Amino acid sequence: MSQRRILSIWVPNLAIEHVLRHAPERATLPYALTTEIQGAITVASLTGAARAQGIHKGMSLSDARALCPDMLSQTLDPLAEAHALAALTRWAGRFSPWVTTDGRDGLLADISGCAHLFGGEEALARQIESDGEALQLTLSIGIADTIGAAWAVARFAGQASTGHRSGDAIDQEARATRSRAHRRRNWERGGPAPANENPAPHLSGQIIPAGQIRETLAKLPIAALRLSSEEAAPLIRLGLRHIGDLAALPRASLARRFGLATLRRLDQALGAEPEPLSPKAPDPVFAVRLTLPDPIGLEDDIMAGIDRLLPALSKRLTEAGRAARRIRLTASGSDRSRQTFVVGLARPSRDPLVIRPLLHQQIKALDAGFGIDTLRLEALQTEAWSDQQHSGPVTTRAAGRQAALAGLINRIGVRIGMDNILRLSPAESHLPEKCALLHPAAFCDPVTNWPRPQRPRPLYLFRPELITPQDTAQPPRKFRWRRRDHIRTSVRGPERIAPEWWLDDPAWRSGIRDYWQIDTDAGQRLWLFEARSDEMPGGWFIHGSFS
Repeated sequence: MSQRRILSIWVPNLAIEHVLRHAPERATLPYALTTEIQGAITVASLTGAARAQGIHKGMSLSDARALCPDMLSQTLDPLAEAHALAALTRWAGRFSPWVTTDGRDGLLADISGCAHLFGGEEALARQIESDGEALQLTLSIGIADTIGAAWAVARFAGQASTGHRSGDAIDQEARATRSRAHRRRNWERGGPAPANENPAPHLSGQIIPAGQIRETLAKLPIAALRLSSEEAAPLIRLGLRHIGDLAALPRASLARRFGLATLRRLDQALGAEPEPLSPKAPDPVFAVRLTLPDPIGLEDDIMAGIDRLLPALSKRLTEAGRAARRIRLTASGSDRSRQTFVVGLARPSRDPLVIRPLLHQQIKALDAGFGIDTLRLEALQTEAWSDQQHSGPVTTRAAGRQAALAGLINRIGVRIGMDNILRLSPAESHLPEKCALLHPAAFCDPVTNWPRPQRPRPLYLFRPELITPQDTAQPPRKFRWRRRDHIRTSVRGPERIAPEWWLDDPAWRSGIRDYWQIDTDAGQRLWLFEARSDEMPGGWFIHGSFS
C-alpha cells in the first residue's frame, strides 16, 4: 500500500481576486472588501495597493479610510465567494478524485497514487502554480503525510516564528524596558497575537518528504497547529514559539494544563492520531441533451425534440426522488448562437404533461435563425418529492383543486413572472394595515385556517381620508367626503385599537383610535375614526368601506 499523501491549497485572497477577475481595472487601486463583525464594519480582503498603505485584514473601515481616504470599498458577498470556492473544487478534481473544501479559502486533496501521473509531486506543484497564475489567483501549496502538516506548510512555510513573549513572565527585562511596557502593543506585552493575514505576498508552499513531518514542523510557529487565538495565547505567553517546543513537553502535563484540544491538534499534525479526509460530494445535475443531425427551425420540430427530452429528464428526477421547480431550455444554433428560456412551476413536478405547455409558450419567442442543432433541458432548482397516496374522495378532490390552481399559476407566471402572482397570509398584528402579508403564490401554500377578527373588517382598506363634519356629534351625523355630502343613518362601535408601542409607525402617531361603523343615506357602510394627536392633523378620517 502506498504512503498517504495530502495536498493543501490555500487561496488567501480568494474573495478580492474573484472580484478583480471581473473588474481588472481595480487591481492597482487601494481596494477592499468589508464585512460586519459584531456591529463593526471591518476589512475582510484587500489588494496589494491597499496593503501598501498600511491597511490590513481585520482593521475597521474608519481606520482604513483614515490611512487611505481614496480607498474604494465594497461589501463582501459570501455567496459569490462560496461559488468561487466550489469552482476551484471542481478544478482541483483534475489532480485527485478525493477533493474537499478547507474553510472559506482552502482545498484539501488526497493525492496518494496520483502524483506520478504529473511527473512527481514537484511537477504537480508546478502545474498547480501555473494554473493559479492563469486563473489570476495567489496560491500556496503544501504536501505532506497528514492533513495538519500539509495545512501548516501551505500557510507558514518559509516564515520566521512570530511567537510573542511576555518579558516579566519569561525572562527578567531591564527596569527601563518594563517601564515602557504600557506603551507597547497588546501582543508585545503578552496578549494574543494578531491574526495571520497575508503573511507574505508571494508565499510558496513546501513538500515534506515522507516520514519527515516532525523535523519540518518543529521549526514552524505554534499557530501552524490550527489552534484558535484563545488556545494559542497561553502557549505564546509561556515562550513556546515553535511546534518543536510544544512537542518536547511531557504529554500528561501538556494535556492537564492546556487541554486535550491542543494535544489532539499536535497528534493529528504528527500523524499519531488519524484524521480522515471526506471528499465533497458533487452536486447532482439533472440535465439531458439532444444533438440533431441537421438544424431545425419549425416550432413543431422543436416541440418534438422537447417531447424526447422530457421523459428522460423525468426519469432522472424520479430515480433521485426529486421534482423540478425551475426548468431551463437552451437552444444552440448552427451559427454558435444560444437562446435560453427559463420557466418556473408553482408546485414541484416531474410530469412531462405539466412542463410541456409551459415550454411551448416560451419557444414561441425563439428565433431559429440558421437553424437549431442542439437542445438542452435542465432542472435548475429541485425539491424532494414523493408520490402522494390519497386516502379518500375528499382528499382527492382537494388535491385536484390544488393541482388545477397550480396549473393556472404556472400559465400566468410564464407570461408575467412568478414573483408577480401574490397570495395573502395572516400576520400577528391588530393594526388593519398589518394584519396580512403578501407572498409569491408559487412558493407558499394557501392558508386554510385564517384567523377571524373579533370585529368585522372592511372589504376595502385605503389610506385614511379626512372628512369635513357638519355637526359636533360623536361620530358626526352629517359630513362631506369625496366632494359629496353624507348623512349617517346608523352607527356601531366604538372599537379601540392601539398602535404597537415598540414601533414608530408615522401613520399611527395619532395614538389610540376608536373606530366606528356607520351606515349612510347612500347605502354605504364606512369605517371611520377620530385623530386627537398633536403630531398629525386632528379630525375624523375614513379608513375603509364594507361595501
